[in-house]
Amino acid sequence: MTTTTTNKNLLVELFVEELPPKALKKLGDAFADVLAEQLRAQGLAGKASRATAYASPRRLALHLTDVAGRAADKAQSQKLMPVSVGLDAAGNATPALLKKLAALGADASAVAGLQRRADGKAEALFHDSTVPGATLSDGLQKALAEAIAKLPIPKVMGYQLGGGSAMPGWTTVSFVRPAHGLVAMHGSEVLLSVQALGLSAGNATHGHRFEARVDPVVLRDADSYAEQLRDEGAVIAGFAERKAEIARQLQAAAGRIGGGVVPIEDDALLDEVTALVERPNVLVCAFEPEFLDVPQECLILTMKANQKYFPLLDASGKLTNRFLVVSNITPDDPSAVVGGNERVVRPRLADAKFFFDQDRKKTLASRVESLGKVVYHNKLGSQGERIERVRAIARAIAQQLFAGIGAHNAAALDTPEGEIARDYLLSCVDTAAMLAKTDLVTDMVGEFPELQGIMGGYYAANDGLAHEVAHAIEDHYKPRFAGDSLPRENVGVVVAMADKLETLVGMFGIGNLPTGDRDPFALRRHALGVIRMLSEKALPLDLDTLVRSAVPAFGSKIEDPSAALLDFVYDRLAGSLREQGYSAQEVDAVLALRPQRLGDVPRRLAAVRAFAALPEAAALAAANKRVSNILKKAGTVDAHVSELLLQEAAEKDLYAALQKVGPQAQAQFDAGDYTASLQTLAALRASVDAFFDGVMVNAEQMDLRLNRQGLLQVLHHAMNRVADLSRLV
Repeated sequence: MTTTTTNKNLLVELFVEELPPKALKKLGDAFADVLAEQLRAQGLAGKASRATAYASPRRLALHLTDVAGRAADKAQSQKLMPVSVGLDAAGNATPALLKKLAALGADASAVAGLQRRADGKAEALFHDSTVPGATLSDGLQKALAEAIAKLPIPKVMGYQLGGGSAMPGWTTVSFVRPAHGLVAMHGSEVLLSVQALGLSAGNATHGHRFEARVDPVVLRDADSYAEQLRDEGAVIAGFAERKAEIARQLQAAAGRIGGGVVPIEDDALLDEVTALVERPNVLVCAFEPEFLDVPQECLILTMKANQKYFPLLDASGKLTNRFLVVSNITPDDPSAVVGGNERVVRPRLADAKFFFDQDRKKTLASRVESLGKVVYHNKLGSQGERIERVRAIARAIAQQLFAGIGAHNAAALDTPEGEIARDYLLSCVDTAAMLAKTDLVTDMVGEFPELQGIMGGYYAANDGLAHEVAHAIEDHYKPRFAGDSLPRENVGVVVAMADKLETLVGMFGIGNLPTGDRDPFALRRHALGVIRMLSEKALPLDLDTLVRSAVPAFGSKIEDPSAALLDFVYDRLAGSLREQGYSAQEVDAVLALRPQRLGDVPRRLAAVRAFAALPEAAALAAANKRVSNILKKAGTVDAHVSELLLQEAAEKDLYAALQKVGPQAQAQFDAGDYTASLQTLAALRASVDAFFDGVMVNAEQMDLRLNRQGLLQVLHHAMNRVADLSRLV
């Protein structure tokens, strides 16, 4: 085969047995990305070359435009050694130089062509040469090996090569699944010398297992790949195209049923189904309506997780007895496929109904004792012990929270009606905390762990418990993920916060901290959950008090981790705020004060942003930094000023300005109007500038020095109530 230097489009395909569906999209993207990257690195493709990835259950492929048959030659200049080392006094090559040239494949005849160039203070010898560009066959061979090596394979399997290998049945290859074909085409030219996984490149692939019109599919050229697979092989090769076709068919099938039904939205399920079929065909199936008496979360989960079906919801979001199946075949009469899927799902739904009926025969309260037999952590005891800690923490939080606010829109808690409301809420909190984990020992959650909390809510309602208790049990895992909703009611908020604090304090207390990407107990998520509840619910709770009040529940099992845990929470808060669009300086300025009421943080950030936009901001921030440095060096300084010791006009003016502006700024701060408070303080700029221009703070006379330091301490307190403004510099 003669290699051409003309630029053409390239196609590479690995034809394999069915790939793991949850990994298919990543495998397809990685295969194409690394191949394209390696070909560009070797000069065989340019930045303008467009890469298209293909991934179906039985293939990984790349189509890359504008690929050269041979890369351009490259000029190369290699430094050999200093002239004084390479040449003797007569200008002849030394043995060291000849040895170096020999290592490069050159001999003494190359000495005359060596270049002398400055190298720092000395002069060195350089060997200039031209490196031939890689041929496409050689370059693709290298790129293909790299792409296969870098595939994010979840689990490698070994298999023996068959006919065509050096030792059929004995030669072992490791890959994600056995590979049976390799295509490598540059335009219409087959790159026959390219090999991978014991296979030699060709121009033939295979289509759908059952519905291909032609087998094998012999490709005309690189550009006909997707078209020929669709027309002759009955395969939609592109992952995104196949996914879009499934989504279209799902909507169309729901539309034909009518009544406003819609398929459940689940992008992960859609991705997984896209990875299971090569030619999707959506069919409508149904199950017996009596199964709808089971909580819909159970039915939806079993249909999605076990069967990869798409449940249909009515306009109000309620589950119907219809569901959609994405089939990989398109028979003339689909009734057999529909009937088969309906027969398959029926036992699954029957199991869910059986579990639900059996679980309701025992109350949640009767299951509390069983939690003592469930291990939570070898250093922290059983789930039963954990529940007692959650109860203690929840009671501590509830005492703080319900001292200031109520639920049910009850009368103020300092009235007799309020006392009744408080006692009722405290009772609900304790009951919910005690029962929150009991659904872990039910049959339904044993089969479907994803339903923990949800089933507890249903069983609590079945037991006749108050709706606040049922909702709290269901909601106490919230937020489960980024963007998830928060608990609906204050009882649920208290139990959810207690549950997360118990995990955080316990794991930090035994030194079980997140490292890198590893966070098996989801401590980062739990910290963000606490942050979101405190801030979005604007709860009148101090973070420091919350954390420290959770520690006594553990007794002697742990060391007090409060300091490290608070650092961790503030670090997560800082990251979350930066993701929300606040600058690092704004976040640093606000969190430097460690605000305890996290509900205040957004208003503080807004105030800092507004202050930073003022013309006085930069000068005041710089002055504030100067004040901070002076006070830091001075040590302990009382915020006290004696008017009798004010001598300079500038210090008298600053004191007068503080007397005038300070109370107003303080009142605005106390009212929660942080923006107005900082804007009021901006009026101090001229007085502050004049003070530093005309007053020597560290005067030789001790009483004057202490008085001036006291004045700066008063200024510092006034300026840094909302945020540490020195961090804005």
